[in-house]
Amino acid sequence: MRSGAKVAVVGGAFVLVAGGIGYGAYSVLGDTGGGGGGGTQSASQSSKVKTGPPSAEEIAETSKDFFDAWAAGDASAAALLTNNEAGAEPVLASYGEDAHIGKVKITPGPAVGTKVPYTVSATVAYEGKSKPLSYASELTVVRGLTTGKALVDWEPTVVHPQLTEGATLKTGESSTPAIEAVDRNGTVLTKEKYPSLGPILDTLRQKYGEKSGGSAGIETWIEPADSSQPDVNLLTLSKGKPGKVQTTLDANTQAAAERAVKKFSEASVVAVKPSTGAIRAVANNPVTEFNVALQGKQAPGSTLKIMTSAMLLEKGLVTANGAVECPKDAMWQGRSFHNLDHFDLPDGSTFTQSFAQSCNTAFIKLIDDTKDDAALPKIAKDVFGIGLDWKTGVVTTDGSVPEEVGGEAAAQYIGQGTVQMNVLNMASITATARTGTFRQPIIVPQSLDNREVATASRSLSPSVTQQLTTMMRATAAWGTGANAMAGVGGDKGAKTGSAEVGGQSTSNSWFTGFSNDLAAAAVVQAGGHGGDAAGPVVAEVLKAGG
Repeated sequence: MRSGAKVAVVGGAFVLVAGGIGYGAYSVLGDTGGGGGGGTQSASQSSKVKTGPPSAEEIAETSKDFFDAWAAGDASAAALLTNNEAGAEPVLASYGEDAHIGKVKITPGPAVGTKVPYTVSATVAYEGKSKPLSYASELTVVRGLTTGKALVDWEPTVVHPQLTEGATLKTGESSTPAIEAVDRNGTVLTKEKYPSLGPILDTLRQKYGEKSGGSAGIETWIEPADSSQPDVNLLTLSKGKPGKVQTTLDANTQAAAERAVKKFSEASVVAVKPSTGAIRAVANNPVTEFNVALQGKQAPGSTLKIMTSAMLLEKGLVTANGAVECPKDAMWQGRSFHNLDHFDLPDGSTFTQSFAQSCNTAFIKLIDDTKDDAALPKIAKDVFGIGLDWKTGVVTTDGSVPEEVGGEAAAQYIGQGTVQMNVLNMASITATARTGTFRQPIIVPQSLDNREVATASRSLSPSVTQQLTTMMRATAAWGTGANAMAGVGGDKGAKTGSAEVGGQSTSNSWFTGFSNDLAAAAVVQAGGHGGDAAGPVVAEVLKAGG
């Protein structure tokens, strides 16, 4: 029998009572021989199990009972009110035992269907030190599959919104010393002021905390199931001595990036310095432990034409000022491609015009002349460093242009198909196009841990670099990027992209550009044309950092 649980006999049946709350866990004993007395149930009655969604009354009662048991510190009783008692009980027990969280007050909000939002106000107390802890979460009430009872649908996020499967809440001496991360000018970077940096700062602390000369403090944190992932600090009861960690970030550029992505429900942006590879800003909205800007994998649309153009220019199949065809539609090995709104360009139009107006068919029409399905994957790796193992200082996904044939290879030319990129990758591609040489992005200096950064096997020729940069300048001056880049000063260039995603009615908006020695790329999910949504995000970042 679990601690704190009592058994009472009610009407000839056992009732499990935990924390003073009766849950009606009845076990029918059968006929007592009393001639139909009130203490018995018929088999037909006991077999009736409620079905269908829980009623509003059941939702209110179940959530209240769960909150009462949780707040009272009765993990067993609270777990009994979930649809996964075995999974819930140890997590609920650790709330008080391992995380030392007490004086819990849970305030529910109005239910929205079967979901009940709530706020938690509590106190963390450890070795004579205490601090308040508050946060918001939600639970869902479902009907038990076998019992028919209304139960809390168990997820670790019920206890804390950042708690994942297998993770634990803990309070004690921190596992690694805290760090004071600073930008390139010595400005202190905090997750409170720069929310997007939260996951990055947690990772930097895990990797460099012990090397930075700091000492541990007393904290409450979430320890993930995967030991390679960083702890997530929730509360500091007493500070240790933080060690200083230098980053390549720029506080002004980071602040602009944070403002820019908040204008959209789902957006990411990264800024990189082409001459060095130094990452100046990383921002996401919403902010999650999975850093979309650095770890995402999506088709980047026509922004990838920067790389495709470099390949075509290297092979001598085009020149920036040479004429190319740009019809409304083009067919390649049974697969049809078209331009946005089926536009075309007149005969004699240059490759720069097709690039600046983002003409898909101009690129598709040149595939026959390439005579090498692997040409794009080769230049992606050999020149732009895509797919190499980048050692930025934090976890990143480093892009992919797999070898394909036929229609899939053609789709890659315009950034569709199996191409996978994130905004870090696209900012780096733009930086490489700007200088002709890949410089692996970094967020902490190489000298911090003497790690070996990735290097590409060769650079673009000065001629190709110059033509590519000229084409990007045209896009920013009078092409599809002109409106977005109008307020950006300096030597500037751009490329737009609209990536079609299956099952999504509106394309993802992509934009990448440079101003002087700063390159930036952004994506806005379901944002439509690249210049309309992602363009202003990039422009705001470039204006702050240029």
